[in-house]
Amino acid sequence: MSEASARIAMEWLAAVAPDPAACRWEWERNRHGIALLPAGRRWDVLILPGELGYPTLDVLTRLVDRPGPVLSGFGESRMGFFVPPGTAGRWLGTGIRTAGQGTWIVVPYPGRTADRVRWLIPPDGSGTLTDPSLLELAMHEAAAGLARGDRD
Repeated sequence: MSEASARIAMEWLAAVAPDPAACRWEWERNRHGIALLPAGRRWDVLILPGELGYPTLDVLTRLVDRPGPVLSGFGESRMGFFVPPGTAGRWLGTGIRTAGQGTWIVVPYPGRTADRVRWLIPPDGSGTLTDPSLLELAMHEAAAGLARGDRD
């Protein structure tokens, strides 16, 4: 990710912070740092266990040119897919956690790895998010592949 792209993505992410200027300042001062940002304003996050998340991302990238942002964290054991706001409140799925209105998530500077969290697909700053219907389709296909014992 180029520095210019990272800056655009940073502006998009920081816009949801209670104090966007302070969020940007912290990232600019310590680019390996993180910010705690509220979900539910511009995006919600669906959090999948890594064993389902990685095959889901593989399927999703075959369905669309560029899905929305995706985070990996906690030693690769969880993946967070950024989806439109309101999705978390409507999502039902065993083993799937959600972050929506009233919740916060840990977000590293775009394009950089922080302690225990990194971008698999950084935001592009345009507001691109993953369509929840496509994400659900990708999850079903990935789960079916896991049940069959697929290795790709």
